Amino acid sequence: MRIVVAVDKFKGSLTAAEAAEHLARGLGDGRPDVEVVRVPVADGGDGTLEAALAAGFERVPVRVSGPTGEPVDTAIAVRQGTAVVELAATCGLELLPGGRLEPLTASTLGAGQAIDAAIESGCRTVIFGLGGSASTDAGAGILTALGARLLDASGAEIPLGGAGLDEVATVDLDPALERVRDVDLVLASDVDNPLTGEHGAAAVYGPQKGATEADVARLDAALGRFAGLVRESTGRDVAGEPGAGAAGGAGYAAYLLGGTFRQGIELVLELARIDDHLAGADLVITGEGSLDEQSLHGKAPVGVADAAARHGVPVVAVAGRVTVDDDRLRAAGIERAYALTELTDDQEESMTRAGALLETLAPRILADRPETETREQDRR
Repeated sequence: MRIVVAVDKFKGSLTAAEAAEHLARGLGDGRPDVEVVRVPVADGGDGTLEAALAAGFERVPVRVSGPTGEPVDTAIAVRQGTAVVELAATCGLELLPGGRLEPLTASTLGAGQAIDAAIESGCRTVIFGLGGSASTDAGAGILTALGARLLDASGAEIPLGGAGLDEVATVDLDPALERVRDVDLVLASDVDNPLTGEHGAAAVYGPQKGATEADVARLDAALGRFAGLVRESTGRDVAGEPGAGAAGGAGYAAYLLGGTFRQGIELVLELARIDDHLAGADLVITGEGSLDEQSLHGKAPVGVADAAARHGVPVVAVAGRVTVDDDRLRAAGIERAYALTELTDDQEESMTRAGALLETLAPRILADRPETETREQDRR
């Protein structure tokens, strides 16, 4: 039996690679009758870099400015002229010193520095994974890192962070546009929010980054003001584009730089050459920490199920918890979902022992697959 394990991270418990490894152990990988192919995946947010490395990209260390300016040693992934840059790995929430949220002053400068490092290394395609950001700055830090000049009324550079956009009076994007002139910039994300408004970066995601109601109003106004100045100085109006509000508006900056938008999971699966792995497979196991309503909209499990459907391979899912009913899952191409909550009702245990619980759950999946054995016999 050939089983493809294409899972996302179990946030707070396991990376995608760790989750795949525990499932493989539980499935009996190494037995003569079981072959397990591990394909760690991500939806464009945190874990995208890891997925690229698992797919054969080379890790290239870089040092960048973290979300509040502290140096961060991180990496980009490079293969044959293509680089993968993960925003979360350069200036994400998890990199805030002491975990202290800084909704007004956190910046995307480090992400721009990582993109610049990819260009400097000779890459002409840069895949930019959006998600997990600590900031709401419309990607102003990215633009600055690539050479753009964002100045206040006195001609000085504005402070970093979303609040700094209150002070911008002059926008010169030409140096940044020249830097990326021969670069194909691809945005990988699972959200389609615009930059501003009730569905925009500040209103929807600002509170997750520590923004109060007053902060949200201030940030949304600052984003709108910045977009207005950009429109006046360049004629570019991309604030309403799907995904412009991704990662605190980093998607907006990427659009200004000529970036194109792709569904994150689809792009990651291409990098992982998922179709090659699915050819001849008997079963696909996908999953993530929480399989919920949000999972049905651009997240990894449904993307994996769509890919498996092209090859006629059945799909089941595993998750820490499952809150979607069976009918919705089947409509999304997932035959059945298994939850760690089937083994324990202690949430802390399901987090701290997620790996061991996955190993316990995996044999149940095989036990529920008599139809797979029948298909194998038919092929013989």
